[in-house]
Amino acid sequence: MIADYKEYKNAVEKLKRWAYAYYVLDDPEVPDEVYDRLYREVEEFEKRHPDLIDPTSPTQRIGAEPAKEFKKIKHLTRMWSMEDVFNESELKEWIGRVYKNVQERTDFYIEPKFDGASLNLIYDGGILVSAATRGDGEIGEDVTANAKTIPSIPLGIEHKGLIEIRGEVVIRKDDFEKLNMERIANKEQPFANPRNAAAGSLRQLDPKITAKRKLFFYPWGVGYNTLDFTDLYRLMDYIYSLGFKKPYKRAVCDTLEEIESIYEEFKEVRDSLPVMLDGMVIKVNKIELHEKLGYTVKYPRWMVAYKFPAVEKMTTVLDVVPQVGRTGVITPVAIVEPVEIEGVVVERATLHNYAEIERKDLKIGDRVIIIRSGDVIPEITKVLKEFRKGDEKPITRPKKCPVCSKPVLDEGILIKCQNLSCPARVVNSIIYFASKQCLNIEGLGENTVKLLYERGLIRDVVDLFHLKPEDLVKLPGFAEKKAKKLIESIHAVKGSECWRFVNALGIEHIGEVASKKLCEKFGLRWYEADYEELMSIEGFGPEMAKSIIEFVDVNKNKIERLIEIIKPREPRTDEIKKSPFTGKSVVLTGTMREPRSKIKELLESLGAHVTNSVSKRTDYLFFGEDPGSKYKKAQELGVKTLPEEKLWEMVSLAGESFDER
Repeated sequence: MIADYKEYKNAVEKLKRWAYAYYVLDDPEVPDEVYDRLYREVEEFEKRHPDLIDPTSPTQRIGAEPAKEFKKIKHLTRMWSMEDVFNESELKEWIGRVYKNVQERTDFYIEPKFDGASLNLIYDGGILVSAATRGDGEIGEDVTANAKTIPSIPLGIEHKGLIEIRGEVVIRKDDFEKLNMERIANKEQPFANPRNAAAGSLRQLDPKITAKRKLFFYPWGVGYNTLDFTDLYRLMDYIYSLGFKKPYKRAVCDTLEEIESIYEEFKEVRDSLPVMLDGMVIKVNKIELHEKLGYTVKYPRWMVAYKFPAVEKMTTVLDVVPQVGRTGVITPVAIVEPVEIEGVVVERATLHNYAEIERKDLKIGDRVIIIRSGDVIPEITKVLKEFRKGDEKPITRPKKCPVCSKPVLDEGILIKCQNLSCPARVVNSIIYFASKQCLNIEGLGENTVKLLYERGLIRDVVDLFHLKPEDLVKLPGFAEKKAKKLIESIHAVKGSECWRFVNALGIEHIGEVASKKLCEKFGLRWYEADYEELMSIEGFGPEMAKSIIEFVDVNKNKIERLIEIIKPREPRTDEIKKSPFTGKSVVLTGTMREPRSKIKELLESLGAHVTNSVSKRTDYLFFGEDPGSKYKKAQELGVKTLPEEKLWEMVSLAGESFDER
């Protein structure tokens, strides 16, 4: 029996060391019964002395009550998606773009791309304080209690600063098979593949269920941090030294040939590895070049996922059906004989457009090759004409919309329904308008939207704001309380942020990031911007600018009516115009009185461009205590270095208060 706190702390450290050896190093130091015996002794001490419990004790991994729902957590810094490349030619093109933009040779950091669920961990003062799913990249679901049950996620680390550690939660292949056998025995739906099993296990409301699933966490990156490493390889070395699990292989490569060699090695061993890989990740190794390369509206330009070749299967096309999207584009979808590809049963495949069907000379009844790679929608790549029997049926271009029967506009590649009142367009656009990533109207899901449309209560988005509780109580499933709650949810969107409103309109090629940039540049008058003004926005291309112009041409009156009703919040451009930070490149270093992530957000609201690395183009470096190498580099380059006090003086000159934010 453990007698005192000193013995207890020693026992906790011993358990942590044994767990690390077992779960992270795959090299157990003691038999299970020895670990279990000491674990029980620690539990007994903690029951007698609940005020002395160490938050990093292994007993604290499973202690939370089941959650009623997942709360939201805002990441300190954005979690980006990755651009994909699928062959040597595409990889060569990406490397060429990197060299063109940095105008210097650089090496590349290589690591495996795990096929699981992304997770963002935040440590502060050495303690795990939160864990969140990727979500929309800025806000994820709080799965902290579940993450604490994963043995390869340390509850405490030696690094005491505020830091985001990002990685992938995976389930091993053999554990996946056992889990599915259990689910089948319990008459539950088996998981389609290990990735779905990992994601589903991570999002359990009861942490005890997550704990039973034997999940593992592999770090692949760092978000917010105050570290001063110059390259990713050493940065990740440091992260692994904090107690995290290393991947099967990592490397630093200088040439395309070296990268291809590692890629071939990954392809050869992927089936023999205990967890699923769907490719490898290539990142520019020098951290200072990341800001120089920058970002598109979706991806960092300094990293790319080199995906494994898609798995091909043969099947038969049973039918081709046209689908109408919210922008009116009619897309042909192939209904195929069900075929399993990497654990997923595929029954439908995209055909992109009718011009593609004609190019491939595809007919109903044809035998075809279908591929599926990672998250890519299944696609027909080849028609096997040698299998034709002569009874195959040709596929004709639609002359009328399959939903509203109105004549369509055939532009050759694209066929569009021009009828803005087409039920498919209206219903899909309202569903999108109310979705979580847009205005998040609680209770207005797909089935409710369809019901409202079928009963003639709505014909477009504007009609939502004219609904009354008495309209809804007549509908099946709508009692007075539910009707009132939905009306309240609809009107709660008034005063939403400008970018959410723009995103909710469903303009083709304009997603969340582009919507934010649009509102930051033009505010609520974004729809009055001309082509040249739109093209001046960083990351915008001709397709995006043209899409906005065309959308506004057709829907200007509706946009103005919705602005009048919703009154979206205008971005704070007035302060930015008179700020001493406007257009300035700023770097922060050292320990400051507020978290640097919050200071960064404040400075960006005042027009600053805050980066993580110092260059000749840096206007100001503000330093707190223990500033480190960035401070030295700024002095060497002749960059203006100012103490933190000066930063707050300049902020006050801009008429901004940190406490107000």
